[in-house]
Amino acid sequence: MFQPTVPRTGFGRTLAMMELIFHASVRHVRKSNGNAVIGLLISVVQSLVGIGIMVLMFTLIGRGVGTQVRGDFILYIMSGVFSFMTHSKTIRAVSSADGPTSAMMKHAPMNTIISISAAALSALYLQTLSAAVILFGYHALWTPITIDEPVGVAAMYLLSWSSGIGIGLIFKALTPWAPDFFGVLATAYSRANMVFSGKMFVANQTPGYILVMFSWNPLFHCIDQTRGYMFLNYDPRFSNWMYPLVITFVLIVIGLMGERFTEKHASASWSAKR
Repeated sequence: MFQPTVPRTGFGRTLAMMELIFHASVRHVRKSNGNAVIGLLISVVQSLVGIGIMVLMFTLIGRGVGTQVRGDFILYIMSGVFSFMTHSKTIRAVSSADGPTSAMMKHAPMNTIISISAAALSALYLQTLSAAVILFGYHALWTPITIDEPVGVAAMYLLSWSSGIGIGLIFKALTPWAPDFFGVLATAYSRANMVFSGKMFVANQTPGYILVMFSWNPLFHCIDQTRGYMFLNYDPRFSNWMYPLVITFVLIVIGLMGERFTEKHASASWSAKR
């Protein structure tokens, strides 16, 4: 009749939380698109559109970067678009993750950490899968590709994703206090990142007085370092991976502290009047 509860060990609690994050991630993917396959197709199309726009732009201005990085031009474009899309989609997913006043938080043991983790992982899942589909299609149908250091490329890709988590956490913590203002600010940041991410130019070929406008951005360093690992003959001289790593760590810590503070003071009535 009565079943005694066996206290879980630390490892058991970790496994339980990972299982919850997995199911919440699946829910997040389905909630966003209704169907996982459709969500993947939309992500692939969005990435292809971004690649196509950049190829068209470089073609119209008559500027090729193949000779500057001494590598495949389309692969160069992809290196910027994939990191940018993953970074931007993660910011959007994390900043809009279920908060403390969400109905989902009424179902124990759901909490904001699980919600944020699920949002971030769902964005990574979709963007990584779409990048893999595009790369495979390009490799199989167009021309074989060669990546000099795939482990380094993967590490920079994950760092782009992680920095998106940090920035998304900042916006998530701030948005409940002034939703309209910080919503516009988040959109403005994403739009500005189309230029200030550095995905459209080769850092080594850019004058110093222009580089100072980009060097503050952790995504700029991630993209330039990605190209250094991707192309054998490109050695990034004006970026490093340590800067985005430190910035990402600081942003995540501040974002979690801010989210904790907002969670203690948030009220459902804040959004009820809007």
